[in-house]
Amino acid sequence: MLDKFEIIGLIAAVLTTSAYVPQVYKTWKTKSAGNISLTMYIAMFIGILLWLVYGFHLNSFAMIAANSVTAILTLIILVFKLKYK
Repeated sequence: MLDKFEIIGLIAAVLTTSAYVPQVYKTWKTKSAGNISLTMYIAMFIGILLWLVYGFHLNSFAMIAANSVTAILTLIILVFKLKYK
C-alpha cells in the first residue's frame, strides 16, 4: 500500500511529467525544433537519469515512474531537436 507521501509524489509526478507532453506534441506536429535549447535538454536528460537512479535507491515508485516517463519524453525531444534542426 502506498503511504500518503508516495501519493503526493505520484500527484507531483503526473503534473510535472505531463508538462513535457505539449512540447513533444508540438515538435512532432510542426517538425520544427529550432527554438529548443539542445544544451538545456541534454542537461535535463542527465538530471532525470540521476533522479531515476536515486528513485531506485529509495525504492520510490513515484520517482521511478515519473522519471522513467520524463526521460523518454525528454529523449524524444532530443531526437526531434537533432532531426528537425
